[in-house]
Parts: sequence; C-alpha cells; structure tokens
Amino acid sequence: MIDAHHHVWDLSVRDQDWIAGPALAPLRRNFGVEDLPAAPAGVTATVLVQTITVPEETPEFLALAEAHDLIAAVVGWTDLTTPSVADDLAALRGAPGGWYLRGIRHQVQGEADPRWLCRDDVRRGLAAVERAGLVYELLTLPHQLPAAIETVTALPGLGFVIDHCAKPPVASGELEPWATLIRELAARPNVTCKLSGLVTEADWDTWTAEDLRPYADVVLEAFGPRRVMFGSDWPVCLLAAPYGTVLESARTLTAHLSESERDEVFGGVATRVYGIA
Repeated sequence: MIDAHHHVWDLSVRDQDWIAGPALAPLRRNFGVEDLPAAPAGVTATVLVQTITVPEETPEFLALAEAHDLIAAVVGWTDLTTPSVADDLAALRGAPGGWYLRGIRHQVQGEADPRWLCRDDVRRGLAAVERAGLVYELLTLPHQLPAAIETVTALPGLGFVIDHCAKPPVASGELEPWATLIRELAARPNVTCKLSGLVTEADWDTWTAEDLRPYADVVLEAFGPRRVMFGSDWPVCLLAAPYGTVLESARTLTAHLSESERDEVFGGVATRVYGIA
C-alpha cells in the first residue's frame, strides 16, 4: 500500500509561513517521517511532497528519502520561470538522493493570475520538466482548472497529477463547475488524480464519508481506477481527521470497486506514475 501524498517540516529549520491563524494552530509544530503512522495503517511506501517554495527544501527531502526506506519518491519544487530551470533540475537529479526525485510541484493555488499555468515562461519550465522525465503536480483551485486544461492539452508528453481532486467545494456541497472541468481534464490521457485532501475541503468538525462521496465518485468515474491514487495529505489532514480515519474513508469511498481496482488506487497507480520499485 502506497500513500502518494504526505508532507514533513521542521520549524527550527525554516518557518512554514502558510501555517498562520488559530484554525491552523494544530499544524504549527514539527512533523517528521518518524511521526507518520504508516506501519500501523499498513502503508509500506510513501511519496513525500513539497510544502514551500524555497530551493533548499527539495535537496533536504531527497536526503530524507535516501535515509528512510518508507519514502519511495519525492515531489519537489524548483522555479519553473527561471531560464536555468533545466540545469536546476539536473542539479537536483545529481544531488544525494536525487534518484528519488519523481516530480515537481508549485502552489498554483496561491497565484493571483488564474492563467499562471499558461504563461510563456511557465510553459518553458514545464517543457523542461518533461525533458527531465519527471511528472508535474497540479495544485489548483477550481477556477484555475480552465488554464490547467489548456496546459495539459498543450503538453501531451508531460504527465500531470492533480492534487487533492483540485479542491472541490465539499463544505458547500456544490459540484459544478468543478465536476465538468474535472471530466474535461480526465479526457486527457496524460493526467492522473490523487484521491486526497477532501476531508479538509469539507466541514472539519462534522464531515462524513457520505459528504465526500459525490466528489470521489466524479473522480473515479472520470479517470477510472487505473488513473486514481490514494494520498493522505498528512499532516494537513489532521485538521479534520487522524491518519487512520482518512485511510478508512478512502476505503469506504472505493468499496464498490473490484479488488484489483482497489489495488490500483492504493498502490498500482502510484507505482507506475512515480516509478516505484
């Protein structure tokens, strides 16, 4: 079983400035690989994903992967807009633990320009990610999905992974226009989707698996089980649920699938997308 999306951070190394305000106070402490309750949950491998847009974090994550058998792949960050992006990616691949680098991510959700992904400099950076043999993870909000659709269409040779189902408005119960846009993305064969992050888009205090089901059903129907992978989004998920509850909710939402299809969601897809041995 593979958890395809988790984070770690050490506030003594650098601040995570996005952890601000009383609502996020439970996250304002250190979270290390050893704190992830993977073994009790039956998780045997994970994908460690970037948390902040600083160049120092990715080499640190690669070193962590080299030191911890649990981490099978790393999704890091580099500045896509810099002319040196190809050299920067090559340097990461050549760093200690560089073999574990499997993808690049940028917090597009924080960009004010809804068409940030369509900028010429960003597209050049994404082309460099493709040439490096890496995937690109899309962390977007629903209103940024039209630009994402244009981008994945323009770069059919680059594998894209949608993080957190593109953050649908679970708390409000609305499906559109998110559902239509997700189906458009799913029509592109170079895109996969993480079944992750839904609990923190729901009401943190009152959510149930049935609140998440309409969104999970759209994703599973649109992409099919061979293009959907489970991710916990630990420790961010702790705002709404402990690790075991997040995993159990994903099992509930996929209970209607066949055993082989569930095997895909909980390991097979991540193995292929991230080249996990």
